[in-house]
Formats: sequence, C-alpha cells, structure tokens
Amino acid sequence: MPTAAGPAPVPAFARAVQEAAGPHAPRWDGSDRTAYRIALLEVALADRRIWCLDSDMGGLEKSFQAALPERYADLGIAEANMMSVAAGLAATGVRPFVNTFAAFASARALEQVKTDIAYPGLPVRIVATHSGLSAGHLGPTHHATQDLAALRTLPGMTVMTPADAEETVRMVRAAAELPGPVYIRLGRGPAEAVGGPAEFTVGRARRLREGGDVTLVAAGSLPVLLALRAARTLAAEGVRAAVLDMHTIKPLDVAALVAAARAGAGLVTVEDHSVLGGLGGAVAEALAAHAPARVVALGVPDAFATRPGGHQEQLADAGVTAEAVHRAARAVVDGHPYDPHPHHHPHHAPHHPSHEENES
Repeated sequence: MPTAAGPAPVPAFARAVQEAAGPHAPRWDGSDRTAYRIALLEVALADRRIWCLDSDMGGLEKSFQAALPERYADLGIAEANMMSVAAGLAATGVRPFVNTFAAFASARALEQVKTDIAYPGLPVRIVATHSGLSAGHLGPTHHATQDLAALRTLPGMTVMTPADAEETVRMVRAAAELPGPVYIRLGRGPAEAVGGPAEFTVGRARRLREGGDVTLVAAGSLPVLLALRAARTLAAEGVRAAVLDMHTIKPLDVAALVAAARAGAGLVTVEDHSVLGGLGGAVAEALAAHAPARVVALGVPDAFATRPGGHQEQLADAGVTAEAVHRAARAVVDGHPYDPHPHHHPHHAPHHPSHEENES
C-alpha cells in the first residue's frame, strides 16, 4: 500500500482543478476521497445543475462551499433528512451529490434512499466514504460491510466502487451524466494506483491482467491491489490468473464473468464487504443463471470486528489478504476445497457496539 514518505505526486486532473478553483481546490493526498472531491468541483464548475449536500463530513466547506456557496448545503448529522432534501432538489432539475459515511447511507437513511430517491428514479448521486473496514479505527458503528448488499437490491440504482484515485475521477465524470440514482462507494485513506488501461465505462469491468487458468474478480482499492499481488505470485508458479476490476457492482458485467467461467477453472472474488450479498453474491448469482462455475468468495466473515485496528489490519484479520487470494486461486485451479478461516480470528466475534457520531 502507499508509503507515508513525502507528499503524493499531484496528478494532471488535480492540477487542472487547482488551476480552475485556485485556493478552493482540495489539497491532493492520494486518496480516492480527495480525488472525488476534486472531480466533484471539476464537474460542478462545468455544470450548474450540480449541487453538493454535506453531513458535517469536514473539508467540503473549504473547497466546494468556498468555490460555489450557492450550490452547497450542510444538512448536519441528519442523513435521512439529507436524502429527502436531495430528492426534492433532484425533482426540480438539480443533480445533487450527497456526502456521508457508507454505514449511514446504507442503514440510517436507507428508507429515504429507497422511497424518496430510488422509487421515483431521481438523479441523486450518493457518495459514501469510509466504506467496508476503512473506518476500522472507529469500530462497528462506522464499519460498512453491508452497503453493497443493501444498495444493489434497490431497483434502478447504479452501484460503483473505484480501484484508485484515477478511476474515481473517471467514475464521478460518468456518474454526473447518468439519468437515475447512483451509489459510489469510497474508502478513507491514500489509495495506491493499480495501473491498467485508462478507460472507464459504467457496467463494464476493466481487465487489469490476462490469464486463462483462474480469474480474480475484485472491487475497491485494497481488494484490487491484493488480487494483483496474488496474480503475480501465481504467475511465478506457472498459474495464469486474470484480474478483473469489477468497479460496477450494478449493472454487473455478466458477459465478462461468463467468459471467465468458460475460460478457466473458476473465479475468486475479493472485496472489502461481507461475504453475504456483496460482490461475491452478485457474481455467484450471475454465473448460476448463465454459466455455472466454481466461485470462492473472499470478504469479511459474518461477524463484527470488535478490536480497533487500521484498514489493512482489519482486512487481514478478516482473512482478506494477498496470501488468502493466492490460496483460494490455487484451490480452484487444483480442484481442492478452500477453508476461508484457516486460523481463528478473535477480532471478528459477536459484539454489541455503542453509538458514535460522524467524524471524518
């Protein structure tokens, strides 16, 4: 993952917005969260329909509000109300970008997202940071390991999660033009660039690595990096593993999955989400209907993470590591069972969390 030595190089897209927005441009730190805020300001400067609705996330008032105060509103820590306000604005022709934590967008405000936004098919873009275990230090109240499962069941909802900062920018630009509701899932800290083709199409997976023996399907910054690392280890062993960046969970790229199922021994999915209902569930559903194949799903087990820890620590404790991806791929290729919990993980055990309020 990224190192802490020295400032992150400023990419071209960030420099362009810094030139356009001047002192109001967010300071570049290499995270997909900051890449999003830069891209939001970029599209808003070009399109007067775009508004920013905030929930005391911190930082948006220094960039978006400072640059475009007439199109910014902070609704406070009242996410359900914010979704309804966004729906009302969208019904008048505005294209609001709603900003909150993934845990709150997918649970606290889910009724309003369903009834006020998804049901009428309004063009609200819900941008949820601190997804998965990226808010590991804040505990289970702020972990979001169920949001993909919840949001992808809403009719008409586009659900996406970028692999790195560059893809985040391409995703925001595309989302600004989509006709219906959108959910974009972001992390919190710096995201290492994954490389690959400089392209982005909603609903079409990016092929980051070729291979015909097994396919690793990943979504989100750390899962994609883990898949790529595992693929390199497999290559050294003579196993050709393809890597798909499945940035769009809905609509899912079924054609790419069917091709992968028919080409190799099976697939391994990698995600920063519960093993129930997320990327692994979506892939298994699609293949069960179109091209039955073996799928090993790596993700967060069906338990809460009860001990504080950073993002990578939490994922590793959940059993989502490059080594686990490698072992799962070998199990698929060799035709062996895969044990998702080879070691005891006391970190993930039943727990009754206390409530914590928003903090960025």
